[in-house]
Amino acid sequence: MRKMAMILAATLFTLSSVPAFAQTTSTQKDECLLASRNCMSQVDDIRTRIYKLDKEIKKGTRVYTPDELKKLEDKLRETSEVLRTLEKPD
Repeated sequence: MRKMAMILAATLFTLSSVPAFAQTTSTQKDECLLASRNCMSQVDDIRTRIYKLDKEIKKGTRVYTPDELKKLEDKLRETSEVLRTLEKPD
């Protein structure tokens, strides 16, 4: 009886920790940067956006598909151009 209770407790513990483990080890995509989703409360300045885009691109294919990486690189290029335009004296 005691052995059965220990097995049941271990099983319940394992099953209850799987969703939390999956959340922490799953691919950590930044949906706000990628597709402008889930970013209603997030406002970044241009330099912060460039930093975040660069950090996400460095994650590479272990997190993003090649198409998603291309989108991120395009957004990084556009944001860098905006920064250069703003910094350029007239």
